[in-house]
Amino acid sequence: MLNGTPQFLLSIEASRPAFMIVMGLFLLVVAWRLVQGRTGWAPRLIFSGALMLAFGYAVMVPLYHSGTLPAYRPGAHVHGDPAVALGWHVVKLFTMNAGWLLFGLGVALHARVFAPTPTLAPTRDPVEARSEHQPA
Repeated sequence: MLNGTPQFLLSIEASRPAFMIVMGLFLLVVAWRLVQGRTGWAPRLIFSGALMLAFGYAVMVPLYHSGTLPAYRPGAHVHGDPAVALGWHVVKLFTMNAGWLLFGLGVALHARVFAPTPTLAPTRDPVEARSEHQPA
């Protein structure tokens, strides 16, 4: 059925970078459609978080999986300059964490999670209101 196709190309590990690229772009398209034509802070936060996440998922993570960017693990040996590995690690952490923070905050503002709860005005007793309008 798949003669001539190496088994490595059919593995989950090999398809992960392509899945990450598709996921990042899909998240960006969904966020764009969600905020299209809206104004305010919620759409801005949603779309800026989606941009950061799309960059992280579609660019940074596949570069890590391909070995183009050196992976940083504390205590492990780094091939090449450890400062470069640490710098890219910081960029990846900031991009992904700030992206999720902005995206989540925008969705929470959009859903009015932080809106003050409405307080009910005190109601008057109907008997008391009726007695005011009737002559004594």
